[in-house]
Amino acid sequence: MAKLVLDIEPEIIKVINDVAEKKHLSVSKVAEDLFKSLIDKDKQSNVKPESELSDWVKRLVVSHSPTPDFDHKVEYGKHLEQKYGL
Repeated sequence: MAKLVLDIEPEIIKVINDVAEKKHLSVSKVAEDLFKSLIDKDKQSNVKPESELSDWVKRLVVSHSPTPDFDHKVEYGKHLEQKYGL
């Protein structure tokens, strides 16, 4: 584990200590959980549902389901043969 030094107002530190004590957790664990929840919320806010995507982005989708008999390795091999003349 790495150490992190924070500059926090004394009144806030007292509240954090009280919360940690009530939850029977260390201050480090409370801070870690808080940071994790902030990171999760940030990740979720960056992902837009399909309904919020613009029309031109929706048109970029070629197929909504893969073709069942499509062999990616064979097609990639064909691509390499065409590109490099193998």
